[in-house]
Amino acid sequence: MYQGYDWFQTDSTVTLVIYTKQMSMFSEMVTADYQDNILRGEITIEDYSYLLLIELSHAIEDFEVCTSSITGKIEVILQKEDHKAWKNLGKSLEGNNTFIKKSQRGVYYRKCRLTSKTAINHNTRLFTIELPQCCYLQVPVGHHVYLKLPIEGMEIVKPYTPVSQDLVMDHIQSTDSKNKYIYLMIKIYTNGSFTPHFDKLEIGDPVSVSSPQGCFRMAQIEGIEDIFLVAAGTGFTPMVKLLKTVLSSLPSLRKVKLIFFNKTEADILWREHLETLCLSDRRFEAQFILSEPSQSWVGHKGQISSSLLSEALTRSKEDSSVWICICGPNGFVDQGLRCLEDLGFTKEQLFVFRE
Repeated sequence: MYQGYDWFQTDSTVTLVIYTKQMSMFSEMVTADYQDNILRGEITIEDYSYLLLIELSHAIEDFEVCTSSITGKIEVILQKEDHKAWKNLGKSLEGNNTFIKKSQRGVYYRKCRLTSKTAINHNTRLFTIELPQCCYLQVPVGHHVYLKLPIEGMEIVKPYTPVSQDLVMDHIQSTDSKNKYIYLMIKIYTNGSFTPHFDKLEIGDPVSVSSPQGCFRMAQIEGIEDIFLVAAGTGFTPMVKLLKTVLSSLPSLRKVKLIFFNKTEADILWREHLETLCLSDRRFEAQFILSEPSQSWVGHKGQISSSLLSEALTRSKEDSSVWICICGPNGFVDQGLRCLEDLGFTKEQLFVFRE
């Protein structure tokens, strides 16, 4: 990647131009923040990170980010607070214009704000977090963010995968396009070290949110015809955006099936949304499996096993290409992987989201 940038200005704007020479440059690969007159921009390209870190010579009101997947060019367009000419861009800070392994960069947090929380079921909430005004952040499909809270004199950090606001496709597109909110579906553990404190936050309270982290790439499923999502409990959360994305933008897709394990009927997250999606898109199917069902439950029962998965993983056609994603508690995932390998699926056909 080219390590450098140019800039030019008009009466009202200053534009920074970064030429990455990456022909597959997408907006989710860029984060940008402006705080205390410091502009921080980071570009993530696979396992590497390019950093722009400048104390600007003048204040700005806001900025926007434009990316080109054709040329690999990124433009950061700054809106001047006053319309004076800038003699220089500002002061280069330590780390500016560097391109290093992402693991060496460290995790960056920005202060966000809790704007709502809604009960999903008896122990799970949907939290809405608003990004700061001068912040550009889009969480790629299958990636997570870290939340950081001061608890009893310590900073506690936990990872969570953002979901969409709901599973109604048109609604998702209209709300998520603003990219000013992050939605998190979080199970509250009574004796947990983090979630009870997070649940006690008041609307308007600050929350520190990291830049996106993760290794999933949409290129992994290009050309795939049948996708199976095997989830237990809140292991469903990484599946939400993935499900929305493959149904809306994977041309090869013939079938996507969610195999959803829970203890009881009350534990099934977004059951009504999933059933509505089944009715609205015939490519999608959801199968609910309970380990501790009530006597009135007429659906599938049991725990993850080779026989159960063998029955559930039915292809759309005999020779269709298959990809399977699994997420849940470690014991569930480990058992699931053993079962899938016993059924003859290869490592290339499997992807694990670890909770």
